[in-house]
Amino acid sequence: MTSGPTRRVALIGRPLRRRHSQVMHDAAFAAEGIDARYELRELDAGDLAGFVAEARGPEWLGFQITAPYKRDVMALLDAVEPEAEAIGAVNSVLRGPDAELVGFNTDAPGFAAAVRCDLGMELEGARVVVAGAGGAAHAVAHAAVRAGAAEVRVAARRLEPARALADRVGGVVPGTLDDPPLAGALAAADLLVNATTVGMLTPGVVVDPALLGEHAAVFDLVYVPLETELLRAARARGLRAAGGAGMLVAQAVIAFRRWTGAGDVTDVMRAAVAPLLEAPAAP
Repeated sequence: MTSGPTRRVALIGRPLRRRHSQVMHDAAFAAEGIDARYELRELDAGDLAGFVAEARGPEWLGFQITAPYKRDVMALLDAVEPEAEAIGAVNSVLRGPDAELVGFNTDAPGFAAAVRCDLGMELEGARVVVAGAGGAAHAVAHAAVRAGAAEVRVAARRLEPARALADRVGGVVPGTLDDPPLAGALAAADLLVNATTVGMLTPGVVVDPALLGEHAAVFDLVYVPLETELLRAARARGLRAAGGAGMLVAQAVIAFRRWTGAGDVTDVMRAAVAPLLEAPAAP
């Protein structure tokens, strides 16, 4: 990259409780010899438009967005890529050469990459059950449908959010976690995905892995703690299981590449974030 002032990227949201993204990106900037820094910017809703205007400045490479602004930011950008439009959320923004801001979503490709790397499986032809119907579930369902999954079933606590997800993504079977048909879907599933906060914000398992067949795999988007109760129960059954750390790194690598044009920094990011992931979760 050309020399000049220190380049900037940031994560915006409220609250910002973790610095995993900052640690990963700053390590990658250092490894690639790029004079840039990753900031954490906790914003009130009224500050969002002002920040987006600031990020058009020549020193900015782009920025990332977490809750609660992944939808709100879309109206403030010059363009939103089709995948992010389909998911209904932008979590990363690229500043172009003419200060245009383009929104994209790294969650869906990051999930697909992590499933491939950490579970050794492809989504194409798979029967997938997704627990949850929030923003993360939208990205997971979109990735599975786009990859050509044989069936994608979304199960939420309430039917309305699951139906809303199915209306947006398409090709998804909506239902609830206490739906009688869910037991049959779980028995036939190739992959169960936890896209809820169960295991992170609340204890327990969202779906009992005993309901899965012996061939199934489990992916938990939660990465703090590193091993959730769901993962422990799945592994105790001898099932393949992976947590959200791989997706965390994979989506960060995608954003870094878009901002900088650099090559694969997966190993650098994985090593940098490992101490944070292995630290005991805060109470």
